[in-house]
Amino acid sequence: MIDNSDIAADFIVEAGEIAERLGEQLVELEHRSGDAELLNAVFRGFHTIKGGAGFLHIAPMVDLCHAAEEVFDVLRSGKRRVDPHLLDLALQTLDLVQGMLAALRDGSAFQSAPAELIAGLHAICTDDQDAAGSKAAVAVAQPVAATDSLEDEFEALLDGLHGTGAVPAAKAAATIDDDEFEALLDSLHGKGAAPTAATLAMAAAPQPDSKASAQPRTAPIGASPATADAAKQQPAAREPADATVRVEVHRLDAMMNLVGELVLARNRLKTINRKGAAVRRRDSDGDLDRAITGLDLITARLQSAVMKTRMQPIGRVFARFPKVARDVARSLDKDVKLELIGEETEIDKNIVESLSDPLVHLVRNAIDHGIESPDKRDRAGKPRQGTVRLSAQHEGDHIQIIVRDDGAGMDPEVLRAKARDKGLITAEAAARLSHEECLQLIFLPGLSTKAQVSEISGRGVGMDVVMSRLKELNGHVTIQSAPGAGSTITIRLPLTLAILTTLVVSAGGRPYAVPLGAVDEVFRFRSENVLWIDGREVLDVRGHTLPLLFLRRWLSLDGDSNDGCVVVVRSGEVRFGLVVDMVRGRDEVVVKPLPPRMRDLAGFAGATITGDGAIALILDAHGLYRAG
Repeated sequence: MIDNSDIAADFIVEAGEIAERLGEQLVELEHRSGDAELLNAVFRGFHTIKGGAGFLHIAPMVDLCHAAEEVFDVLRSGKRRVDPHLLDLALQTLDLVQGMLAALRDGSAFQSAPAELIAGLHAICTDDQDAAGSKAAVAVAQPVAATDSLEDEFEALLDGLHGTGAVPAAKAAATIDDDEFEALLDSLHGKGAAPTAATLAMAAAPQPDSKASAQPRTAPIGASPATADAAKQQPAAREPADATVRVEVHRLDAMMNLVGELVLARNRLKTINRKGAAVRRRDSDGDLDRAITGLDLITARLQSAVMKTRMQPIGRVFARFPKVARDVARSLDKDVKLELIGEETEIDKNIVESLSDPLVHLVRNAIDHGIESPDKRDRAGKPRQGTVRLSAQHEGDHIQIIVRDDGAGMDPEVLRAKARDKGLITAEAAARLSHEECLQLIFLPGLSTKAQVSEISGRGVGMDVVMSRLKELNGHVTIQSAPGAGSTITIRLPLTLAILTTLVVSAGGRPYAVPLGAVDEVFRFRSENVLWIDGREVLDVRGHTLPLLFLRRWLSLDGDSNDGCVVVVRSGEVRFGLVVDMVRGRDEVVVKPLPPRMRDLAGFAGATITGDGAIALILDAHGLYRAG
């Protein structure tokens, strides 16, 4: 089917980005049905994907996108208005297009769209049931006239490529060689001269329209469509022609690995310099110190620059949620508004990709289990339309992501009772849990807040998977909720997984690294201050009980520390004191994965090499507490 893997790879990336934008635009269209700019953006999106699919001879995708394209051509001509049924068909079409792109990326086979879906789309184009109503909506979107003759020619060429129009005779027989196609790709990504019309005709590779790039920040969804159109969105400005360049991910990974090795070498050199008192005495002018300081500065700048090349806006994940939320809300007959805040917040590419599934689960749960039905909200004195807010912001060297809903909330006492009754915790342990600790019970496997588990989601059913994925990303989750007042789930994640700021401690003469983001404070330990409560050793710290975990005991090392240090570590809403022999200091470390046989050990998140060349295990606070 496809004769050029490089062209196909470019198509998959570009078409995937267009499809993500289409998901947002289609949801927004439900409440801005008369927005000419938005209708044209959706039309252009399907048209562009069709063009690329036609060049690659992907007939099922061409047929499907062409049917959708015809529907939106009818809409923008004013012959029909947008309605929920039409949008349902359009979103089903988009789901199939995305499925085809995924199959194309994975090299697996895919089938044509169901005949009934194609027939439904064609029926919209021929159905005149709204003809009378459309006359009243004469101001509804009209096609945007082309302002450039080349654009008219390009449209005709694209149509001619897959049989929907006439290709100018002079261009129909044009061919394109590898050099010309490379020149086309360069021009599409801002490099080189503009392509000729003949080259455009033969390639038809997708190029997102600037009008389609506007990102909605609020996506109302659900049972009750809005009665008034929102203000039209302004098209996003194009970047300068040479502002971006595509780089293969493995090249960035290789650069990050090299920078990591450079950081290790710098740390090693700084350690040697601190220990080399005799060398420093001979270096009366301080040349060595200045050289190491300069190396430290340059390494930090290089590290920051390389990390920035791996950063992507989290909006790439957020973009799929308006469609997800609409689908869930409509299936449950709920009226929900999804608010997106902080889409421009940047985070490491690997974390962005890993966040998708946990956030989808949390948003679906918020709608399914959090937001009440419109009638229940009405009886409770709430607006009939519920709100789910998904936000992101930087917080030091971490990112904070919040999923908040104004729904029914969770009752900690109900969670306590369910966990006890299901045998997930003992009655004694349940009685000792605080309000915050009861809320954390939703992460236990098999705990649900519903009597009947929904097919869509289940708060507690699968939440342990969410926690496991976030732990893999060195993330922390906190929950705030109260009956009738909604729920707030806060996630804190490091900006990158490659280099981590840690507190290096020691136990039994060996170094261990604790992620600094999990550390609240450090103070001296005195064994005579230890208290025993419910069979557990604790400290009284400023009137609050702090449970203790002795690292030597946890590691099954001989001996115990009567005097040492307490590192106060936070795991979600739980705080505990990690008793260690000594705190060596703060250090930036390069995270190395554990060997396969150690990856299932609780309490360890990875390994690194310290400045003096020793191997140090990186501790996982959440795993430590649960295993301790």
